[in-house]
Amino acid sequence: MQRLAILSGGGALPAALAAAYPEALRIVFDDVPHQMPAPVEQHSLNRMGGLFDALRAGGASDLVLAGAMGRPALNPAEFDAGMMAIAPRLLPAMQSGDDGILRLMIAVFEEQGFCVRGAHELLPELTVPEGLFGGPVPTDAALADASRAFDILLALSPLDVGQGAVVSAGLCLGVETLQGTDAMLRFVGETPEALRRGRGVLVKAPKRGQDLRVDMPAIGPDTVRNAAAAGLEGIVVSAGRVLLLQADETRRALDETGLFLLGRVL
Repeated sequence: MQRLAILSGGGALPAALAAAYPEALRIVFDDVPHQMPAPVEQHSLNRMGGLFDALRAGGASDLVLAGAMGRPALNPAEFDAGMMAIAPRLLPAMQSGDDGILRLMIAVFEEQGFCVRGAHELLPELTVPEGLFGGPVPTDAALADASRAFDILLALSPLDVGQGAVVSAGLCLGVETLQGTDAMLRFVGETPEALRRGRGVLVKAPKRGQDLRVDMPAIGPDTVRNAAAAGLEGIVVSAGRVLLLQADETRRALDETGLFLLGRVL
């Protein structure tokens, strides 16, 4: 790897990558909130040709797409020549799930000669390891709920819906959709007690066949606290395939809430 460029969305991951790779180019985008520390280069997603030129001018050979970007509004009136060349493929992909869009973006950057890296390749210590990371040992009932949630996510994978599900006493209380994990947990927390037979477990896992270089599932202290607010008893994730952000703070959140975090090999 010659020089890395970090294309930043929101959350703590881009800043963690910048700390580990201080010589990397730091790219942020108009209308995309970020926590990337200065110095940064500001770009528009409407002008991808300008971004490609800036990456080359900065000597970037490898790049990583890190953090949440959502689906920023695009303005065809502002497209440059580079974006115009991509648009016939990108605009139809915008009508599909996130995985389709991200696969296309990987292909576009590779066509431009860049090597797309995954955050887990650059910081392998950031993934949740196999075993109990923190909190109490999960009960057999919790493990059964986790297995059920994994089955649900596996079944939904071909539909490119989401990377999280909540199951309680065998009943699915929520599936992550475009709104994200926190929105799902808020919805679960609003479920009437009469419809719940137990506390429940949150499961996070990548979709089957997902390219982990982009949109790898992630959890952190906010996930733990939001799961606790939803009345859950713990979190189970696919070991080595889910990013763990702010590990020390996450462990403190587990201690505060009494939830467990378990990594399982699937």
